[in-house]
Amino acid sequence: MCIGVPVQVVEESEFMALCRDRNGREEQVNMMLIGSQPVDTWIVAFLGLARDVISEKEAELFNKALDGLSSAMSGEEIDVEEYFPGWDAAGGGSR
Repeated sequence: MCIGVPVQVVEESEFMALCRDRNGREEQVNMMLIGSQPVDTWIVAFLGLARDVISEKEAELFNKALDGLSSAMSGEEIDVEEYFPGWDAAGGGSR
């Protein structure tokens, strides 16, 4: 399964941007769908293509959820409220 992940713009140019993910890995991201973004902007990238501009708070929530998924996939028992704040495990999201 492929999912978009939050990355932060490190260097910008007209059509591409160097971006850094939560683990410090850097990659060139095509910015043609969302336009050039200033350094420090958070975006969602999917297979090297920028899909959306997000806030820093959204990036934090996204990364927390990715941490939870990683832990669950490793067989660890997770606290759903810690990794997915506001999510009701029995009935879905509360937002």
